[in-house]
Amino acid sequence: MAWTDERVEQLKKLWSEGLSASQIAKQLGGVTRNAVIGKVHRLGLSGRATPSRPARRTVKPSRPRTTTASTAPAQRPVSRPSPSTPTPAAPKPAPVEPAVLPSGEFATVLTLRDSMCKWPIGDPAQAEFRFCGRKTAGGNAYCEAHSSMAYQPSAKRRRRTSDAGAALDAIAATRRYNF
Repeated sequence: MAWTDERVEQLKKLWSEGLSASQIAKQLGGVTRNAVIGKVHRLGLSGRATPSRPARRTVKPSRPRTTTASTAPAQRPVSRPSPSTPTPAAPKPAPVEPAVLPSGEFATVLTLRDSMCKWPIGDPAQAEFRFCGRKTAGGNAYCEAHSSMAYQPSAKRRRRTSDAGAALDAIAATRRYNF
């Protein structure tokens, strides 16, 4: 549908009253909301009155719910874990001295091979920096001593039953009241 002078004037009037593009499109008929928006921009209309918004619904406060003994959640027995003494940290292994190569030098980036330990020793910015250079087993990157330092066994996770029970009770309580 074409924009006649009469429809453009009606558009300007409705726009200045603060109607939304959707509302204007419904009143004009035969145009879409996007067509109204496009025409408004091409006309350079701005400075709308207060934008129309749907009336806010008044929310009535809900009555407080009372729970009876029959609807209360069953209390689970909470078992407290016995206070365990912290396990002492394993003593750190003694530092392993780097291996001396047959040439009388220590392993460097240029002399490292696949079967040599690649554990760095010292500060890379210093001239004394070297690698362990000891023999590795089975394609490992480090010798046995450095592997024990690099690869720590992961501690098993133990779930505390008191925390789990409290979390389950909280979830059950929110499900009961949030429909």
